[in-house]
Amino acid sequence: MTRVESHATAKTPKAGGENENKWMLRLYVAGQTPKALTAFANLKRICEEHLQGKYQIEVIDLLVNPTLAKDDQILALPTLVRKLPEPVKKIIGDLSNTERVLVGLDIRPII
Repeated sequence: MTRVESHATAKTPKAGGENENKWMLRLYVAGQTPKALTAFANLKRICEEHLQGKYQIEVIDLLVNPTLAKDDQILALPTLVRKLPEPVKKIIGDLSNTERVLVGLDIRPII
């Protein structure tokens, strides 16, 4: 089972890349609940399939750092926040609907 840790980096972008090539994603969770673990696993799978080597995932456990929710105005958990590329985008839920996540992150356009 994957352990979700506060401020854990799942994958680091390749060195020397430009900011426009980096995807900085922040996943807010509250502890290691089944929903949080599912969201992290789904996010990692999607990133590996569609953003190979061009992403960084930061997991924020709000049970450890509750004040961090204020910065991104987090109202529900789990919530994924795309910090880069701009604009900032948010997706709430366990990220099990791959198409919804791809469209929500602008990885794949709406058809």
